[in-house]
Amino acid sequence: MRTYHDPLHGAITLDGTDEVEALLKALIDTPEFQRLRRIRQLGPASLTFHGAEMSRFTHSLGAMAVARRAFDRLASLYKELREHRATVLCAALLHDIGHGPFSHTAEEIFGSHHEQWTIAIIKRSLTIRPLLDAFHPSLWQSITQVYTHTHPIPCVWQLVSSQLDCDRIDYLMRDSYFTGAAYGQLDLDRIVLALNYDPVSQQLIAERKGLAAIEHYLVVRSFMYAQIYNHSKNLSATWILEQAFDRARELLTRGELTADETVTAWLIDPSDQLSLEAYLAGDDIVFTYHLQRWQQHSDSALRDLCQRFLNRRLLRVLEVTYATPAERESLLESVQQQLLAEGVDAHRYSGLKHTWSKGYSVYQRGIKIQTPRGLKDIKQLSGLVRTLCEPAQRTWLIHPKEIQVGVCPLPEEELANSNSLIATP
Repeated sequence: MRTYHDPLHGAITLDGTDEVEALLKALIDTPEFQRLRRIRQLGPASLTFHGAEMSRFTHSLGAMAVARRAFDRLASLYKELREHRATVLCAALLHDIGHGPFSHTAEEIFGSHHEQWTIAIIKRSLTIRPLLDAFHPSLWQSITQVYTHTHPIPCVWQLVSSQLDCDRIDYLMRDSYFTGAAYGQLDLDRIVLALNYDPVSQQLIAERKGLAAIEHYLVVRSFMYAQIYNHSKNLSATWILEQAFDRARELLTRGELTADETVTAWLIDPSDQLSLEAYLAGDDIVFTYHLQRWQQHSDSALRDLCQRFLNRRLLRVLEVTYATPAERESLLESVQQQLLAEGVDAHRYSGLKHTWSKGYSVYQRGIKIQTPRGLKDIKQLSGLVRTLCEPAQRTWLIHPKEIQVGVCPLPEEELANSNSLIATP
C-alpha cells in the first residue's frame, strides 16, 4: 500500500496487490512523472496569489483520484466498463505529463502544446512505454485515444477530457483552494453521485438530481477564469516572461548570451522539433536559474525584464475592454511614444492583451442530462448555463506604471453596466 495525503481528497491510497494500481505506482515513480514536481500548476500565478505554489504532480494525483472514484462507481453498475479501468486511470494520471516550464505559460512563450507532448512521451518514453506494454500491448494506444477523443467508448475519454471531467473538477477545486478563492468549493460528492453511463450511446451522462451541483461547477469555472486565470497581474507576469525569453533568444542568436543545452534548444529550435530528452529536461528550476543569471547581463532590456520577474516589479495592466478599438490604439500609441522618448523598447514594455472566457460550450458532446424525455444538453434545462454560454472578452493595456495614460471615456450604453473605468493611474 502507498498513501499520498492530499489536502483536498484526503488519503489517496494505491493498493499494490491490484494490478492497475500497481501500474499507477510504477508510473508515478518514473522520472517523467516526478518531473511534474518541478512544474508549478499555475505557472507564475504565485506572484499574484502567494499560496499558488502547488505542482502539476499534485494535480495529476488528484485528477486520478477523482477519476478512480467516478469510474469505480460506474463500473460497479455497468460490468462492460470494468475492462477499461487501466485506460481511464492511467490517462487521468498522465494527462499533464507533457507540460513544459511554467505550465500553460510555456505554450504562450515557446508555442509548445502540452497535449502533443503528452502523447509523444507516452509513445516514446523509455520508462513509461515499457510499463504500459508490460500491462497490455495496446494500452498506450487506448490512452492516446482518450486524449484524441477517438476511443470507441465515449465515456472512457469523457471521464478524462470533456466539459465535466476529472481534470477540470480537480483543478478548479485545487486552484481555488490554494489561491484562497472560497467560491471554488465544489460539491464533489453530489457531482460524482450524479454521473451515470448511457449504455445506448455509451457516453457519460448526469442525472437531473445533480443539475444544481453541475451548475455551480460551471459558475465556478467561469469565476476562476475571470478572477484567477486571467487576473491582470498574471497577464503582466506572463508578458514579462515572454519578453525576457524573446530578448534572450535574440541575444543568443547573435552570440551575446550563454545558456545551457536545454535552454538553448528551447530558445532556438521550433517547439515541435525538440528532442524528447531536451523537452523533458525543461522545468521551472532550469528556466528560473537562467533568469537569475541573466539579471546581471550587460543588455539593459534583458537585465531589467529578469529583475522585474524575479523581484515582482510587474508592469501595470489597465482594463480597456469598454473602449473602442480606435481609443485602445490611441492609448497604446501615447504610451509607446512616451517610452520611445525615454529610449526604451516600446514593444517590450507595452501592448494590448486580449483574454477570453466561457463558462460552458458544447465541447466534445457537452454535458448530457437524463430526463424522462431522453438525454438533453444542460443548456436546454438551465437558464443559468445558457447565460454562461455567452463568451466574455476582455482587453488590457500593459505599460510601466511610470507612464501616464490619459482618460478614455466609456460608451454611454456601457456606463450603467460597468464599474470598471479607464482612468489616469
